[in-house]
Amino acid sequence: MSTLSLAGTRPLTRLALRRDRLMMPVWAVVTGGMVASGVGSLEGLYGTQAQRTELAASMTANSSMRSLYGPVFSDSLGGLVAWRFGTFAAVLAAVMSLIIVVRHTREEEETGRQEMLSSAVVGRRAPLTAALLTALVANTAVALVITAGLAGQGAGGALALGLAVGGTGMLFATTAAIAAQLTESARLAKGLTAAVLGLAFVLRAAGDAGSTDRGSVLTWLSPIGWAENVRAFGGERWWVLLLIAAAALVQAAVAYELAGRRDVGMSFLPTRPGPAVGRLGTAGALAWRLQRGSVLGWSIGFLLGGIVFGGMVEGAADIVGDNEQAREIFERMGGQTGLTNAFLATMVNLFGMIAALYAVGSVLRLNGEETSQRAEPILANAVGRVRWAAGHLLIAFGGAALIMLLSGLGLYVSYGKDLGPVLGASLAQLPAIWTLAGLAVLLWGAFPKAAVAGWGVAGLSLALGWIGPALDLPQSVLNLSPFGHLPKLPGQELTWGPVLVLTALAAAFVATGLWRLGRRDITTA
Repeated sequence: MSTLSLAGTRPLTRLALRRDRLMMPVWAVVTGGMVASGVGSLEGLYGTQAQRTELAASMTANSSMRSLYGPVFSDSLGGLVAWRFGTFAAVLAAVMSLIIVVRHTREEEETGRQEMLSSAVVGRRAPLTAALLTALVANTAVALVITAGLAGQGAGGALALGLAVGGTGMLFATTAAIAAQLTESARLAKGLTAAVLGLAFVLRAAGDAGSTDRGSVLTWLSPIGWAENVRAFGGERWWVLLLIAAAALVQAAVAYELAGRRDVGMSFLPTRPGPAVGRLGTAGALAWRLQRGSVLGWSIGFLLGGIVFGGMVEGAADIVGDNEQAREIFERMGGQTGLTNAFLATMVNLFGMIAALYAVGSVLRLNGEETSQRAEPILANAVGRVRWAAGHLLIAFGGAALIMLLSGLGLYVSYGKDLGPVLGASLAQLPAIWTLAGLAVLLWGAFPKAAVAGWGVAGLSLALGWIGPALDLPQSVLNLSPFGHLPKLPGQELTWGPVLVLTALAAAFVATGLWRLGRRDITTA
């Protein structure tokens, strides 16, 4: 690889870091802060060594909990934090990395900005190098925050966990780099990388659930399983970090080789130009064609997730045991209605907050269609702006209802009780989901350049709902999320006031956003 192919890497890296100067610190602080905050919450719940030892033994013996979090390698406070938060921190780092790499490679080519930049002295592999260096900076920041936050529990274990999480992020950064060379669409590149990440999580979960000896072959086939087997605070296996680094380097080499064999804007798996199979006679039909893969993927994921979590309901008492503080957290998250109902309500609420991410992403597909100039040819025909947007919004709002219904069915299939209450609880999350989706519509319609802030609002709601109760945040803070106003079902009575208010608020957001859409110019990248 010649140095000429890397010409322009430094200014491109500075540009990427400048563009991500807000996203990367926020992601690093949220991911690292989530792990660091686990020390205080777990210490408050399990204050004595005897309690921590009992927790470690019960979690390791519970196959459902092993599939979710993995086995416990140490009953120290640091070991329990690594068990509880390590896997999810690695997944968050991977998601952050794939977003960064695809954004600064394939997305730049798709919008035409890379072609303009390449007219200057920019080497063929410089954009890829800049993207990977940006991802390296972001993952280093995550690793440093985790290491600093857990240093009090043992410097070696803190460093091992930080490197495992950051290394996993870089591994999936190089996976995204390969996907960006193979596909002609940023959306498809993200989807392929996310599919690999999902497969890695499933392999790790299946391996840990089916084995109590902590050495399942399926776990070792998963990069997330590698991060788990670094065993931070549990007799660290430093050599596993070399495995992660080697895999990342091999994937980076493949990405560099592919990047040198194609032109800007081209790919090894080109998009089929047409003609399309079937009839696309309406804007709504086109929206469905564009988003049906996403709807199918989310539907399968929510159905399987419901089945997994439903199987854990009967073991909720084993998870909490005699710990009153843990019981209080579950009941605060799920309502004061008994542990089983509180656990069900907590899981339903979690599905709702994740479904909000689907809804916001589906809404913001409109922003992508607009900035990539694919909306202009449609609007040049006898298709109004509202009619064009309505097709995508129907899929966003209706798709949210579909995946929540499937999550409720999944819960019932494995739990085996209370079909009506479980489905009702799942659908009761829709007003909050629609409120966040409606806010995304408002941001896109009125302030298109700030439309990406919809992700931040949805992420904040997820953080408040999932981590807030464990951190004992006041209810006034939790109520910043629309999910904080919903009745805790099943178990409580359905109060229609908050449901109707949130639904009306969502409708107002959508109406205002569409009204503003009709009175502004169509934007470009």
